[in-house]
Amino acid sequence: MTRVVVLTSGKGGVGKTTCTANLGMALAQKGRRVAVIDADFGLRNLDLLLGLENRIVYTALDILAGDCRLDQALVKDKRQPNLALLPAAQNRSKESITPEQMTELVAKLSAAGYHFVLIDCPAGIEGGFRNAIAAAKEAVIVTTPEISAVRDADRVIGLLEANDIKAKRLIINRLKPAMVQEDLMMSVQDVQDILAVPLLGVVPDDERVIVSTNKGEPLVLEKKLSLAGVAFSNIARRFLGEKVPFLDLTAPHDDLFSRFRRMFRG
Repeated sequence: MTRVVVLTSGKGGVGKTTCTANLGMALAQKGRRVAVIDADFGLRNLDLLLGLENRIVYTALDILAGDCRLDQALVKDKRQPNLALLPAAQNRSKESITPEQMTELVAKLSAAGYHFVLIDCPAGIEGGFRNAIAAAKEAVIVTTPEISAVRDADRVIGLLEANDIKAKRLIINRLKPAMVQEDLMMSVQDVQDILAVPLLGVVPDDERVIVSTNKGEPLVLEKKLSLAGVAFSNIARRFLGEKVPFLDLTAPHDDLFSRFRRMFRG
């Protein structure tokens, strides 16, 4: 069975595409065949984060129009053969595809033997959102610990439930532990209390995310993983059913890295 997962947030700018790229790459590193779909027609970015922008020839719309086969539109990652990108058309609007057509694309990927299909949902709750969730059986809600982002995430959770997507989990992105300790930022518990969705992972704020985005290299590809890279790797492990303890982000970083080394040796 192919697991079809939509990554959504409601609010833009919370790092949803970064989460899609890193989760997809981390799952592929663990031997799963993964297809990531950029559902943001007109404003695609997933290709940039994966460093695949120069390899796109066809898009999802070309498949639907009968202009190419699925395998011709899929862009295989040059570093990780288990990962493939189905790009959105950059010069078309979100209304260029229907929920039924998105379901058709996902069915083709499922028939091609992919273990995971990750759908990067556009911001907002309009047509692009409805397209992205049409074929999904699971959802990952991405939010930052800011009240506006959490409020939008809460609205999205309600819409997912209304569309019968019951399997939902939460990623809290860009957490700044020092600000939480000074009571200047919502804590993980604060966000969980509001959203009441099982926690999949917490990703600390990390300037290397910007570097990885500019280079088109997901954090999980680093030889020496950053805090955020370890967090994404752990999220993928939990996604596969492993019981992985959550990082204690209040500990000094030196203590954290020594703990990570012991964890990965074990």
